[in-house]
Amino acid sequence: MADKVKLILARPIQLGDQVVKAADNVNSMKQECAEIKAKTEKLLGQLRQAARSTNDIYERPTRRIMDDTGQVLDKALSLIIKCSANGFKRVFTIIPTAAFRKISQQLDNSYGDVSWLLRVTNPAEERDDYLGLPPIASNEPILCLIWEQIAVLCSGSLDERSDAAASLVSLARDNDRYGKLIIEEGGVVPLLKLAKEGRPEGQENAARAIGLLGRDPESIEHIVNGGVCQVFAKILKDGPMKIQVVVAWAVSEMAAHHPKCQDHFAQTNTIRLLVGHLAFETIQEHSKYVVPNKHAMTSLHTIVMASKTDNNNDDVKQLHSQSSHPLGNNTTSSMHNLVSNTMTMKNPSNTTPSQSHPNHAKSNHTATKSSRPQKQQRHQTHGHDSVTAGTSHKAKESVDPATKAQMKAMAARALWHLCAGNVSICSSITESKALLCFAVLLENGPDDVQYNSVMALMEITAVAEQNADLRRNAFKPTSPAAKALVDQFMKIIKQADSDLLIPCIRAVGNLARTFRATETRIIAPIVQLLDEREPDVSREAANALIKFACTDNYLHANHSNAIIDEGGAKHLIQLVYFGEQIVQLPALILLSYLAMHVPDSETLAKEEVLIVLEWATKQGPLVQDHEVEELLFEAKSRLELYQSRGTRGYH
Repeated sequence: MADKVKLILARPIQLGDQVVKAADNVNSMKQECAEIKAKTEKLLGQLRQAARSTNDIYERPTRRIMDDTGQVLDKALSLIIKCSANGFKRVFTIIPTAAFRKISQQLDNSYGDVSWLLRVTNPAEERDDYLGLPPIASNEPILCLIWEQIAVLCSGSLDERSDAAASLVSLARDNDRYGKLIIEEGGVVPLLKLAKEGRPEGQENAARAIGLLGRDPESIEHIVNGGVCQVFAKILKDGPMKIQVVVAWAVSEMAAHHPKCQDHFAQTNTIRLLVGHLAFETIQEHSKYVVPNKHAMTSLHTIVMASKTDNNNDDVKQLHSQSSHPLGNNTTSSMHNLVSNTMTMKNPSNTTPSQSHPNHAKSNHTATKSSRPQKQQRHQTHGHDSVTAGTSHKAKESVDPATKAQMKAMAARALWHLCAGNVSICSSITESKALLCFAVLLENGPDDVQYNSVMALMEITAVAEQNADLRRNAFKPTSPAAKALVDQFMKIIKQADSDLLIPCIRAVGNLARTFRATETRIIAPIVQLLDEREPDVSREAANALIKFACTDNYLHANHSNAIIDEGGAKHLIQLVYFGEQIVQLPALILLSYLAMHVPDSETLAKEEVLIVLEWATKQGPLVQDHEVEELLFEAKSRLELYQSRGTRGYH
C-alpha cells in the first residue's frame, strides 16, 4: 500500500487509541462511555486492517472517509474528556444524553464507511457481489458509485475493470457533471492504464470513456497531462481496428473541444498514423503514400506505366485485380493516373525505362527495398508500416468492411479537428498523400467518410488561405492532387443537393487566390447558387465569390468580369433588395466589388447597379460596419465616374 495512504490512516488510528484510553478513566456517564469505547475499538479494528492491507486502497475516498472519521473521533474524545472531569468542575458540566446518541451513530457510520472501503478494494473473490452504498454517500450517492467503479479500475481483474469502464461511460454520457467528478476523483490514470494494458473490450470501453470525459479545456488538459497522447498513439499503431475506431473518435472529441491539445497529439505521430488509416486500401501501396519518400517507388506507378505500354497485358490485369479496394472496383482510371502522375512528379529520378515494363516490377521493388538502410529493412520485416497501425496487412484486410469504413470516417473526423487553425499540422497532412486519399474518398466514399473528409479539407484550405507558404506548396495549380480535389468540389457544387455543398463552397472560396484567370469553370457553378432558395447556400456562394472579387485577390478584375458574364449582377441585385438579412450584406459587398473593379461594364449599367448602391447607402442595417460603408462609397464613386459614358455607349 502506498505510503501516502498509510499517512492518511495514521491520524484517525491515533485518535481512536486516545478515545479508548480516555474511556477507561471516566468519572461519570460510565455506561455511555463504555458504549463509545466499544464502537471505537470496533472502528479501530477496521482502520488497522486497512493499514495492514496489501491491496491498493483508492486514495480519493480514503482521504474523504478518513477526514470524516477523524472529525467523529475528535468529537468522541472531547465528550469522553468531559466525563473525566473531577470535583467542582464536574458539578457544573452538563452532558446531554443526546450527545452520546449522536456520537454513537456517527461512529457506526464511520465503521460502515471504512468497511465499504475495505470491501471495494478487495479482489472479487473476497468481497460480496453487491457492495451497497456507504453512509458517506447519503448526501451524494452518485459520488460513491463513481468511487466504486474507479476503485475496481485500480484493483480489479481485467474483466472487472472493463465492466467498471463501461459503467463510467454510462455516467459520463448522461451528465457533464458526472464526467467532471470522474476526473476529479482520479479516474483518468486507471482508465489510461486499462486502455494500454487491458483486453480489447476493456480498451474500447476505456477509450470511449476518455473521449466522453474530454468535454472542456480544463478536463482535456488533465487527460493530456495523464499521458493520453502516448497511449492513443500506441493503439493507433498496434491495436485492433475496432479499438482504433474509438480512439480516433476520442481524439476528434478532444481536439474539437480544446484545440490546444492538437500539438500534443502531433508530437506523438498521431497525424501520420491517422493518415495511414485513411490511406489504407484507399490508394494502392498506401504505406508509401503517407510520408514523402524520394527513395521509394510504388508498385501502383509500375502498374500504371505498364498499362500505358500495353493495355492488354495479362500480368498487369492480374496485379490490378489482386489490389483490394475499400470502395469496390468503381475507382476510375483517372484516379489511378492521378496517383501515378503525383508520384512521378515527386520522384522523377526514380522513373526509369525498366520500370515501365511489368516484368521488371517485382525485381525493381526488391532492388528498392535492398537499397534502403538496414534499420528500415528490419522495420519492414517486422511490420508493414509504422504509419499504418503496425499490424500486418493480412490482419487488417481480414477486418470486416463496416469497421474499415468506420475507421476511415473517424480518421477523417480526427484530422478535421486536429488541423483546424493549425499550420504545422496542415503542412504535415498536405506533405503526405492525404490529399490524394481525400480526392478518392470524396468521389467514392460512404456518406460519413465523405462528410468528414470535406470538413477536413475545408479547415485545411481555411488555414492555407491565411498562410501563403502552405497555399503555394499544397494547392499550386500544377498539383494533380489539388486539381483532383477542385474537380470533386466542383462536381458537388454543380449537383447542389448534398450536405457536402456548403463545405465545398467554403473550400473553393478559401482557394480563390490559387486559381488562374483561365479557370473560368470555377465561377459559373457558384454564381448559379446565388439564385438558390436556401439563404445559407446563397450566403456561402456570395462569401466565396467575394474572395474571388476582393481587392486582395491579384486577379480580381478577371474574376469580377467572369462573375458579371455569368449573370451574377442580376442575382445579387435581387438578393440585396429582397434577400433575407443573412444574405443581403454579403450580396451587397460582392456587388460593390464588381462595381469598383469593372465600373465601365455595360451589364452593370443595364441592371442599374448605381441605383441599387444608392438605395443601400440609406439602409441602416446594411451600412453599420465602417469598412462596408467605405467600400460602398468607393464603389458608388467609381460607378458614377464611368457609368454615364457606359450608359451612352449602351444606348
